[in-house]
Amino acid sequence: MPGAPVRPDSPELLNALDPSIWPRSVVRSPNPADHGALQVAGHDVRDLAREFRTPLMVMDEADFRYRAASFSAAFDHAGQGRVYYAAKAFLTSAIARWCIEEGLSIDVCTGGELACALRAGVPGDRLIMHGNNKSSDELARALDAGVGRIVIDSYEEIARLGFLAAERDVVADVLVRITVGVEAHTHEFIATAHEDQKFGFSLSGGSALEAVRRVAALPSLRLVGLHSHIGSQIFDSAGFEVAAHRVVEFAAELSRDLGITVGELNLGGGMGIAYIDGDDPLNVADMASQLRRIVERESAASGLPLPTIAVEPGRAIVGPTAITIYEVGTVKRVELDQGHVRTYVSVDGGMSDNIRTALYDADYTVRLASRVSEAPAMLTRIVGKHCESGDIVVRDAWLPSDVAPGDLLVLAATGAYCRPMASNYNYIPRGAVVAVREGTTQVLLRRETEDDLFALDMGLGD
Repeated sequence: MPGAPVRPDSPELLNALDPSIWPRSVVRSPNPADHGALQVAGHDVRDLAREFRTPLMVMDEADFRYRAASFSAAFDHAGQGRVYYAAKAFLTSAIARWCIEEGLSIDVCTGGELACALRAGVPGDRLIMHGNNKSSDELARALDAGVGRIVIDSYEEIARLGFLAAERDVVADVLVRITVGVEAHTHEFIATAHEDQKFGFSLSGGSALEAVRRVAALPSLRLVGLHSHIGSQIFDSAGFEVAAHRVVEFAAELSRDLGITVGELNLGGGMGIAYIDGDDPLNVADMASQLRRIVERESAASGLPLPTIAVEPGRAIVGPTAITIYEVGTVKRVELDQGHVRTYVSVDGGMSDNIRTALYDADYTVRLASRVSEAPAMLTRIVGKHCESGDIVVRDAWLPSDVAPGDLLVLAATGAYCRPMASNYNYIPRGAVVAVREGTTQVLLRRETEDDLFALDMGLGD
């Protein structure tokens, strides 16, 4: 079919698991009695599906910890680096604790994310708070919790935070978020550094300079750095290089004209992961090395001392560590024009547990997980059970032609932005999230019940 991915030329390719896409512990069982079922950290996906029901997100805890520790080690160069895990990608209390235990700090952007981190026992000074419209209550809670960094995003916020900090007789450490006119090569709705957007202060329009002046004029605020974020799912350092050049150039202007020294440069997040064959992101060590060289070169060229370099990876840590298990409900062949046939494979989840395909036309790798098959490849469209024609999980996927109701399918790389953006559309309970290690399982989020769905419905009486 036009536009479809290349047809696998053997059953082996239909059953294969690319290690750059799947969690580190995912393998097919070598035991012939298991018929090639997938295992995660030694746990058979069929057993997990029976115990916790589907749709089910399964997270490889050891893989998460490995990736978190890798970021911490790569960027903590002679004490000149700081890594904040971007909570918006996916946060639970257990994930927050894993981050802290592996040397990361955490980036939150709402009062709810802040509350989750604090309930998990994260020290306030290990947090940075974002948000383009932080309320007075959110800012007050951040100050009371001793949040280490607050990223300023508007003139109103400068005044609001300055007042709240003065009222508490504290000095808040802040970064000013600037837009540098660099747009990452990614989907329109998640590219965040072009000028026409809701985040930050423009360099070209002079609002960034005015924001720094206003911060400097308030004794209850202390400018400790500048923040820039250029987009998401970025596979090379070219955009970061241009952004760093412009941010450091602005820092030099602040030093020269205002006598302000910028001690921290936060380049945001956006490091990409592999979702499908052909995706080729930089590894963590290479990305860290390249970003460090870029900032060193630009700082030296501007005659500035080397600032602390901070980054905010979310997807790059949690994204590859999780899979989602679905059960096939129906298989339907639809005759199209010119002799084409579309085979719809319907699963028991959909846009309520993964909205990214509908929102961003995201693509995923999917495999038959409950067994291997020697059947030839069949082009399918994997869809959910919601009352929407746009309820698509994978637009075009090759599966064995004998896929049938009751089979389990597994989607790779669902750790980021799936559960956090999930909903109860059509009154479907959200599934559980389970962390696995060798020999153990831990429920991070339990499966919702019908009682959960109706808990807020005040028209039902007692």
